[in-house]
Amino acid sequence: MQHPLILASTSRYRRELLERLHLPFSVHPPHTDETPRDHESPAELAVRLAIAKARAVAQAHPEAWVIGSDQVADLNGEPIGKPGDLERAQRQLERLSGQTVVFQTGLALVNHARQWQQSVRVPVRVRFRTLTPDAIARYLALEPAIDCAGSAKSEGLGIALLETIESDDPTALIGLPLIALTRLLREAGLDPLST
Repeated sequence: MQHPLILASTSRYRRELLERLHLPFSVHPPHTDETPRDHESPAELAVRLAIAKARAVAQAHPEAWVIGSDQVADLNGEPIGKPGDLERAQRQLERLSGQTVVFQTGLALVNHARQWQQSVRVPVRVRFRTLTPDAIARYLALEPAIDCAGSAKSEGLGIALLETIESDDPTALIGLPLIALTRLLREAGLDPLST
């Protein structure tokens, strides 16, 4: 690869997903303000934050190809973020019980030196099963997913919270849509399958 690839993220889940592509990359925290703007939809927020993260790191590394990604759970137009603690996680799961939630994942690829920026949004529709208080308590005791949007870590025990998942890109639900990313990388001339 001619120029370095950087993941603008502090998420170990995104790092683990990117490792699947067998491309050399480094990880840099983006230090961006993630506060939603007034009247900003969850979909708009996810894409704006993905771009902001990539741009923040690209400013310090102008020759690099920088990947930014962000995910916002969308419950009927209301953004549901990471709970941060177990009490909030319990309240989130009580609200999401029996509901359909769209996990909006924004993805951006930026290169400042080439003035290149592309972004996409990859939605995943998830139907939560009806959750009893005991089921929520057991889940949070076994897998306290306080760093996952909507408190549901689908790549782990969180899959037991769900009835259905609808998506064109299953990795989007974990936080980095690899099908969309490989498409952006190909457009940038960085196809993981080319020599």
